[in-house]
Amino acid sequence: MNKSSDIDTIRGIVPPMVTPLLAEDKLDLKSLEKIIGHLIRGGVHGIFILGSTGEAPSLSYKLRYQLVEETCRLVGGRVPVLVGITDTSFVESVNLANFAKTKNATAVVLAPPYYFPAGQPELVEYVGHLVSEISIPLFLYNMPGFTKVYYEIETVQALSENRRIIGIKDSSGNMIYYHRLLQLFKGRKDFSVLMGTEALLAESILLGGHGGVPGGANLFPKLFVDLYDAAQRKDLNEVRKLQDKVMKLSSTIYNVGKFGSSFLKGIKCGLAYRGLIRNDFVAEPFHAFREREKRIISNYMKNILADYE
Repeated sequence: MNKSSDIDTIRGIVPPMVTPLLAEDKLDLKSLEKIIGHLIRGGVHGIFILGSTGEAPSLSYKLRYQLVEETCRLVGGRVPVLVGITDTSFVESVNLANFAKTKNATAVVLAPPYYFPAGQPELVEYVGHLVSEISIPLFLYNMPGFTKVYYEIETVQALSENRRIIGIKDSSGNMIYYHRLLQLFKGRKDFSVLMGTEALLAESILLGGHGGVPGGANLFPKLFVDLYDAAQRKDLNEVRKLQDKVMKLSSTIYNVGKFGSSFLKGIKCGLAYRGLIRNDFVAEPFHAFREREKRIISNYMKNILADYE
């Protein structure tokens, strides 16, 4: 899909874009323009901002609104823009969703509110109330590793009866759950099932999934677009070759550091190495890699860069 107005067929590779920062509450506009151009030249089918890789929970509301406005302006309708609105505050989610609509975003993306875990009936009511307050299509975002709450299959089924809910991104890594989603929405051309766990992207497409939201596509968008295309064609030899490259990221760039934030730090450090962002600043409570880790990332990038473009 090439136009942001085609809201019923979100398919393909939709990277969860990093948020380039100059300081704790200062967006790097020059790097934002550069990374958006890099992604679009790489052939991506959409851009997802204010997700986990975009550090959304760590950003001020002022910066979130600025990122929405500037991203939509810079993309200019060339690909769909999806905006994360997950929050512990219902009002803030609604306000950001309606602002995104005024800036011509394509859809918004909602994970269950974190902190107090919602029961499934509460979750159905909450999402239903939220959808009634916004005027933009909504994607569900299943991220139990962070929110501690699943969108259970029965909940997704109930919510999908509202045709303004147009898909789900599943980052659970649970392939049984993913199989059940594909079975549930088999034949529903107006509902997209996207894979959030990039190591499972190829498998998910071969099974009939509609695309993926891989963080590594920030670094190498063409790699993931090529993998998606090969899986669509069921070219298994090409899929195996490209999947090996995807898995190499897990054993190198993502494997530096000791903490859960290392994935994000590695991507930002790799982007800075490539000159796609001016620095690898990470919002509190985290920080960029120290010099030792940066040297490791630089060595990995030198070794793999030529083979990934």
